[in-house]
Amino acid sequence: MDDLMEYKCPCCGAGLKFSSALQKMKCEYCDSEFDMETLRAYDEALKKTEAKDAEVAKPNGATWEYGEQSGINVYSCQSCGGQVIGDETLGASACPFCGNPVIMKQQFAGDLKPDLVIPFKLDKKAAKAAFEKHLLKKRLLPKVFRSENHIDEIKGIYVPFWLYDADVYANVRFHGTKTRAWSDMRYNYVETSHYSVVRGGNLGFAGIPVDGSKKMDDAMMESLEPFDLSEAVSFQTAYLSGYFADRYDVSAEESIPRATERIRTSTENVLRNAVSGYQTLTWESGNLQTERSFSKYALLPVWLLNTTWNGKKYTFAMNGQTGKFVGDLPLDKGAYAKWWILTGLGVAAGAYLLLSLFSYMFI
Repeated sequence: MDDLMEYKCPCCGAGLKFSSALQKMKCEYCDSEFDMETLRAYDEALKKTEAKDAEVAKPNGATWEYGEQSGINVYSCQSCGGQVIGDETLGASACPFCGNPVIMKQQFAGDLKPDLVIPFKLDKKAAKAAFEKHLLKKRLLPKVFRSENHIDEIKGIYVPFWLYDADVYANVRFHGTKTRAWSDMRYNYVETSHYSVVRGGNLGFAGIPVDGSKKMDDAMMESLEPFDLSEAVSFQTAYLSGYFADRYDVSAEESIPRATERIRTSTENVLRNAVSGYQTLTWESGNLQTERSFSKYALLPVWLLNTTWNGKKYTFAMNGQTGKFVGDLPLDKGAYAKWWILTGLGVAAGAYLLLSLFSYMFI
């Protein structure tokens, strides 16, 4: 049984890729377009394929050293015979010799098959434009970064996520304060009243996402949220054609603690926002009972951009569905120091003006 799946154009035999603009499969050679339904039969192979690791081949003319092949899979391209090498979680890629998109069907067979996928809606051009826009708004970015920086790599990747549904019963207590101030001819008075604020109730959560890939930074992936899960569709390998994709390497059970923490944090925020009328509000204690009712395996679209400047690597990410862009940038220390001094002078001038007005009132 072949390890790789490739979508061929029935008209010219070239490789088909999923078009985010058309939401269809398109041949880049003859421009033929194909609806996703016409390619559904390809996925029937997944139902008949056992969920097992693909056999690891050796590159032609090479010998593995002891332990070298650990975590490495090698596949043969059906178009040109070239070898595609990737780690054990690689699910979709492109042949480095002929450029045809390839899908490692074993990675999505049987129990490994995702329940849902959100197709890419934004292309590589949109990712580049978002990167340039991201740079324009950063006043403390070194000027030479814009001129000297070049994107090393842009790739669209389907990142594995676990989506959790849960029901929560919460009973929490906050410490609230209210302050009032007044004065007479001799003294200024401040009265602070303290309150015990209790809130509770039942909350339902649907589709709480948790990154299922060890390669991806969890904080960066969470910064790309939200994804619109109403646009998720049943998984078909055709959506992966032309993109990279990874199989999960963090199981649903291993992801439960992070999902639970996210649910607890969201619950606290919901109940905190239900309280008003206090100057301060701090968490005191709480009892949260969480019952996970369901989890789904989904592939979500992400554009990753890598660039190197002054010997340091910078990684950026864009939500391939909504266009939300995140990533850290270098700081111009000189511009930052100047901004800090000007800000400090502004605060000092404001304080001096208020003090002068206050003194004038009592002359």
